[in-house]
Amino acid sequence: MKSIARTFTLSLGLAATVLFLATITIAVWQSQLREYEPVVCRVAAGVLYDAAVVDPGHALTIRSTRGVEQLKSISPNLWYVVSYEKQITEFGGEHRPALPFSLPYGGPIGFSVLNTLDQNSTFCLAVIPWGPSDLVMMVGGAQVRFGQMLMSFVGRNIFPLFLVALAFASMVLIGAWLSGRFVGRGIDRVTRRALAIDPSAPQGSISLDEVPIELKPLVEALNRAFDEINAYIKMQRRFLGNAAHQLRTPLTLLRARIEDVADPPLRIALVRDMRRLTSLVSAMLDLARLQNHAIEKGPIDLADVTRDVLADFSPSALDAGIELSLEQSEEDGTVVQGVEAAVRSALANLVGNALIHARGAKRVTATLGRGRVSISDDGAGFSPGDERQLIEPFQTGNAAEGGAGLGLSIVQEIMAAHGGEFTITSTPGGGTTASLRFPEATAGATSDNRSGNVETA
Repeated sequence: MKSIARTFTLSLGLAATVLFLATITIAVWQSQLREYEPVVCRVAAGVLYDAAVVDPGHALTIRSTRGVEQLKSISPNLWYVVSYEKQITEFGGEHRPALPFSLPYGGPIGFSVLNTLDQNSTFCLAVIPWGPSDLVMMVGGAQVRFGQMLMSFVGRNIFPLFLVALAFASMVLIGAWLSGRFVGRGIDRVTRRALAIDPSAPQGSISLDEVPIELKPLVEALNRAFDEINAYIKMQRRFLGNAAHQLRTPLTLLRARIEDVADPPLRIALVRDMRRLTSLVSAMLDLARLQNHAIEKGPIDLADVTRDVLADFSPSALDAGIELSLEQSEEDGTVVQGVEAAVRSALANLVGNALIHARGAKRVTATLGRGRVSISDDGAGFSPGDERQLIEPFQTGNAAEGGAGLGLSIVQEIMAAHGGEFTITSTPGGGTTASLRFPEATAGATSDNRSGNVETA
């Protein structure tokens, strides 16, 4: 795709060049119509001057050049007399009228249009310096083409034409540059307004007040597309929330019936599968709530919430043979603005993922800092570049361990709703660290997290 500004500049420059040449051509044509005979005199005399060969004291010859032959072919009544000192050569004597003076001519140098003796026609008298003497030419009945007149005009006015062309080109370039800047600014305004629209809820529209007229159809089309996308997103979220909500009651009834299964191994397997399904439905409902509603923040202490989450997972960690620990790098700065239930859910997802998916992990550590908390383990880790994939909904790092793949996606949504940041770093064989950083965190704060492995539950 070519640049709009460059295409506009080239198009305007081409059109201006054609206009300039047409203007010059018309001006030359008009001037030549008013001064046809003097121009013909100059052109014809110039042709003969270029073809003249003078051998002082011996001969004067007019060579048969292309210009001479063309002059003869378009001038059926052409005649000329050319003299240098006492040497004379002539052509078309049968057409030559009686002249008012005889040769050699000793008048002033220059070009003149004179009347013949019978006053019925005119002829051209041209006196041009040639060495120690002058070349005198008398030409009548000559006709010339417009191209010859144009070249003669340009040759006599080359410097003024150059100045006019330079001024005209400068005006065109400046105008094209300013126009390109104007178009560019209009596109930039539209681009900034489009980038300001929230991708997760594109209900905003680009205002048409400051949009150039040429871009309004495009902006209107974008606004319609944004409206359709927003309607689709709302419908999708509404369906997700309704589906998750409607599934909770049947799952509760089904779990109650599973308790009546007589076969203990089958009952244990069914309960485990029911827990996974219930976790998936709860995660879907939490995700729908986060996407559909703005949260109301309040002060919460990350230290208290982290201790409670670790205490809740202590039995599971004990069964898995994994040690849970808490480290706090700073005594203050752990109070942030947010929703305690949402932050608790995010931390629970991270700790649960570490316990379930940290292959070979012996320890899971929660580290508190100023406006941040991280969950690290010393498991197998995963390859660099997989972090973004794990955050995508329904992506799970190890399907064999179970999980719906919504855990880290919900964490991402929670941190986005809080205006914070969720990051995952990992080293193969060195573990993974998942960090939550809230807006209250200082810009210069650095994490001393340990590495471990976290995968979506």
